[in-house]
Amino acid sequence: MMKKGFSSIVKICVLVLFVFSLCLVPACKKSTPEAPPESPCTPSGASGTTTTESAPPAELVRIEIELPKPMFVGTPQDTRVPNLEKPLGKLRPPFLAPAGTKNVAFEKLVSSSDEEPIIGEIEMITDGDKEAADGSYVELGPFLQHVTIDLEAMHEIYAIVTWHYHKQARVYFDVVVQVADDPDFITNVTTLFNNDIDNSAGFGLGKDMHYTETNEGKLIDAKGVRARYVRLHSNGNTGNDLNHYIEVEVYGKPVE
Repeated sequence: MMKKGFSSIVKICVLVLFVFSLCLVPACKKSTPEAPPESPCTPSGASGTTTTESAPPAELVRIEIELPKPMFVGTPQDTRVPNLEKPLGKLRPPFLAPAGTKNVAFEKLVSSSDEEPIIGEIEMITDGDKEAADGSYVELGPFLQHVTIDLEAMHEIYAIVTWHYHKQARVYFDVVVQVADDPDFITNVTTLFNNDIDNSAGFGLGKDMHYTETNEGKLIDAKGVRARYVRLHSNGNTGNDLNHYIEVEVYGKPVE
């Protein structure tokens, strides 16, 4: 009887161990470590643990734009120009661009649709003199005229600042600013500013506003566009039919 009972106990123990082993196998399978979750830097569809980090954004710094002294004080008179932006009544906010940005138009070659200006010389447009005094500006003939600056190499352009004539409160018409890869403005032409409200200049209807000239000049955000040539158009002003330029600055960096 004792042998029988002992034999039964052994059989029961073996059976229990067998059942326990069957339960243990799937449990072990479930405990297999899973693959680590995909990193936020891993491109969609990539496999493995290699990650691709995006380039850090360029450091933005304040670009110091030296301003000439103001030549008139007070609220500009009604110039009766449609789509005219209101004066800020204060200095415009600082302009930020990548570190190393500077005026790359200084003393660069300038050409013009009017080869013989009425007053001044074309090279004065990039000589660094922004004052509105006599002898500091260039006067071109009537109708649509333009000036073109050769930066001599491809640049990333972040801002263009132009001063027409700020001794009086004037508004210039058909102000169109473009950049391109070639001097004939055929390749990769980009229009950065256009306030031509009736397409009289032939570049399409402009969506930008007329503005009153001040000693701050007009700053146009170029958003890092790549180009070698900068061209500025105008078509008379509220004072007369002539076109004037005091200075044009182009803030950018050479393309590496």
